[in-house]
Amino acid sequence: MKKVWWKHGVIYQIYPRSFKDSNHDGIGDINGITECLDYLQDLGIDGIWLSPLYRSPMYDFGYDVSDYCDIDPVFGTMRDFKHLVKEAEKRNIAIIMDMVFNHTSHLHPWFLESRSSKDNPKRDWYIWHPGKKRKVPNNWMAAFGGRAWEWDPLTQEYYLHLFTKQQPDLNWRNPNVKKAMFDVLRFWMDNGVKGFRFDVINLLVKDRQFRNNPYKLRFTNPRRHDQQLHIYDRNQPEAHEILKEMRILFDSYGTIMSVGEIYLDEGIRDSHLPASFLGNNDELHMNFNFSTMFASFNCYELRKIMIDWYEAIGGKGWPCYVFSNHDQSRAITRIAKNDLQKAKLLAVLLLTQKGTPFIYYGEEIGMVDGKFPYRYIQDPVGKKYWPFHTGRDKARTPMQWDATSYAGFSTAKPWLPVNPDYTRTNVALQSKNAESMLQFYRQLIALRKSRKELYAGEIEFLPGSDDVMLYKRVWNNDTCLVALNFSSSKRKINFDSTCRVLLSSYQKNIIDVQTITLDPFEAVICSK
Repeated sequence: MKKVWWKHGVIYQIYPRSFKDSNHDGIGDINGITECLDYLQDLGIDGIWLSPLYRSPMYDFGYDVSDYCDIDPVFGTMRDFKHLVKEAEKRNIAIIMDMVFNHTSHLHPWFLESRSSKDNPKRDWYIWHPGKKRKVPNNWMAAFGGRAWEWDPLTQEYYLHLFTKQQPDLNWRNPNVKKAMFDVLRFWMDNGVKGFRFDVINLLVKDRQFRNNPYKLRFTNPRRHDQQLHIYDRNQPEAHEILKEMRILFDSYGTIMSVGEIYLDEGIRDSHLPASFLGNNDELHMNFNFSTMFASFNCYELRKIMIDWYEAIGGKGWPCYVFSNHDQSRAITRIAKNDLQKAKLLAVLLLTQKGTPFIYYGEEIGMVDGKFPYRYIQDPVGKKYWPFHTGRDKARTPMQWDATSYAGFSTAKPWLPVNPDYTRTNVALQSKNAESMLQFYRQLIALRKSRKELYAGEIEFLPGSDDVMLYKRVWNNDTCLVALNFSSSKRKINFDSTCRVLLSSYQKNIIDVQTITLDPFEAVICSK
């Protein structure tokens, strides 16, 4: 079997503003990431997904792009980026760029032209509508507050923005838009990028008739956006044709990886929708299934999510798993309630599934959600909906490298406050502690990389109980058994033959067993 980096490796997401500041301005940057490549190599990382680095006025911290083919000065230069790619390649680490294809910045030259007059050649690069008797074209709402239509007094029409008004939506029904964006992909692949994560990729195409979205029968969320069923402003069939053409482009470059964020209605768990954007293994290579983001620390619930996901994918593509990212509360806080033993169990669950695991920066040391008052909030969602929605900043606090000022992230005051627990939770301390979260991640990833059944084998869930999850990973004649105790009490497991314990979240010695008693929230991996 040929090992494929994105299929059989481990991906690490970095939020660049918060990872490492090399020029002492309080904001993380590209050179800071380059400085930390040895750390990531030692952790066992095969690919780094970078949240947007492009030129941007930063109304949504890089997800409002004003130039797709240049680096924003706050992060460095194209020379810095090329150096990062080169140094990453030396360590067999691939660089994955975050692609924001649904919308641009309102200051992108394309939109400035589009907005200049109704007869400008780029007018149709965005979605404009005259409205209905000076009223908005329909009831679509923006995810970050207010209506999704903004009146432009110069040209006397509305433009569509499904996020902030500074993020106008592109018109992907225009072939010129598709050509320009495909050229963006070529630019980055020609500069050594090996993969792409696509932001809200299922929003690319909207209903041609601009029909109203229906409202949910029941809702508790005060955001009007989340009170709607988003039937007409996303998931249109034409998006699949675009992704098929995109896949042909990727395949022409070799082992390029693509992974999509399929934006779901608030709180909806649906494995089949993200699976549908894999096509018949001819669209995206992988898609995130955010059912795990809405899960609780519950054996039955998580087991069902995993099984449903495998069934939905079938032979369409390759699974991937994620528990944390830049848009959600960190899993250790959201699911594990800041309990380190529960967090270690989740790590085993993530890194022993069939498919590609994605780790969010700081997850490997047990970083928890940040807590700070409103005056420190930077996120537009938090500013708009505080205190009902405190925003996404809590998952974006600076990486905790050591116990020095500002956690070793910077010598200057960071753009967001550092978590106050940084003196106890940091890389430097955990590197010296054999029983730390960081050392457990290192052991777990090393074990995964050393055994084909864990990084490439099939998965079979075994009969367990309401609070113990059992499954095996199989490659030819090699088998690993995984046992996860979701209970706060001890649980006894009987195997059908003698097994060797390869790794335990309780740091137990390697032993041969046929019966094992799991401690509360213990996770073990055994070879059969």
